[in-house]
Amino acid sequence: MELALEIRGLCKAYPGFRLEDVAFSVPRGYIMGLIGANGAGKTTIIKLVMGLIRKDAGCVRILGEDHDGREAHLRERIGFVHETPAFYNHLTVSAMRGIVAPHYDRWDDGCFLLLAEEFELPLHKKVGTLSKGTRTKLALALALSHHAELVVMDEPTSGLDPVVRRRLLGKLQELIGDGATSVLFSTHITSDLERVADYVTCLHRGKVVFFSTRDEVRDRWAMVKGPPDRAGEAVGESYYGMRRGEVGFQVLTSNAVEARRRFGDGVLVEPATLEDIMYYLGRSAS
Repeated sequence: MELALEIRGLCKAYPGFRLEDVAFSVPRGYIMGLIGANGAGKTTIIKLVMGLIRKDAGCVRILGEDHDGREAHLRERIGFVHETPAFYNHLTVSAMRGIVAPHYDRWDDGCFLLLAEEFELPLHKKVGTLSKGTRTKLALALALSHHAELVVMDEPTSGLDPVVRRRLLGKLQELIGDGATSVLFSTHITSDLERVADYVTCLHRGKVVFFSTRDEVRDRWAMVKGPPDRAGEAVGESYYGMRRGEVGFQVLTSNAVEARRRFGDGVLVEPATLEDIMYYLGRSAS
């Protein structure tokens, strides 16, 4: 399988935080969701992929090429959408296009104008007057108008209303339909990834908890819910973040098959959402 992004043994240390031995990959034509609580390391990985900071160790390969020393060349093939896009607020949307376009040899003005129409971007309005959702759509239009093969998105839907989010997610699914374009989508809004992600990488305190297809996550991770007297059976390295109450207990497991075998019919074992996974992993470490 051809890979759009391959990360192996990636490490980066800051005072009080360490990204440690991170490994995952994004196949061509798929969406990878990158999840984790604040401080898990998502933005650090995005910065390393984009060449904004230097790694301490490991390997980053983008579209089959080693990242080291090739950042400027590879940036031509990457589209980047940030939670708070950096625009010149006094410029119009059209003028902002004129600032960005010369930086890309493959800039396609016709593509930008089509996206502007689709996203209802007001070409003659100043960027500073646009809503957050419209600014995000502008950032996506700019990122896609040079035929990026890898689109990297850091919390792009944060703060957007449900209608705008649905439209953006639909655009991402449409984007990968050519089988060549891929998306790395970092977010804490896990419901977005429930809709569109083909693969999910979960980070916790700088380490990868899992890198799986979305279907594998559904099959493996589950919530176990039962009466108080059965809580003591939920022990072992596959159980996380036990919650106990007067009427019962809840706990996350990374081995749904084993949990069903262990507890039988007296306890409910149901698929965990990505939000469940993030929350209970956080409880287990607190």
